[in-house]
Amino acid sequence: MELNSNQIQEILPHRYPFLLVDRITECVPGRSAAGIKCVSANEMQFLGHFPTQHIMPGVLILEALAQTGAVAILTEEENKGKIVLFGGVKSARFKRPVVPGDVLEMKCEIVKRRGPIGIGSAVATVKGEVAVTAELTFAIQS
Repeated sequence: MELNSNQIQEILPHRYPFLLVDRITECVPGRSAAGIKCVSANEMQFLGHFPTQHIMPGVLILEALAQTGAVAILTEEENKGKIVLFGGVKSARFKRPVVPGDVLEMKCEIVKRRGPIGIGSAVATVKGEVAVTAELTFAIQS
């Protein structure tokens, strides 16, 4: 399943400037999702991070990965209309900077679930080169 930005907004509660997924390229509800974020110099964070050398903040890359994983969870029939909250980040590794002009390719696979709590294994790449890896914990809010 592919989703454009309008369809993503029907699933996620995030809006500009905090919607960080431009397109979902594949999704298996409840199991995994892949998406892209086209990084632009016009984004708010680049006013201060850093004015003379733009680098996308790592926490925003983690948020983009979490939003990608949230799409996988929220496309499950029983979770439609709910919100997925961050529960934690483990083993985050930042391997390369992400800068304007990059297309951030994100994948999140749900590897464990117990009730409303789960864990996603996430990776973000640029041109096939790993930028960030992390284990993301989430909680589905009823």
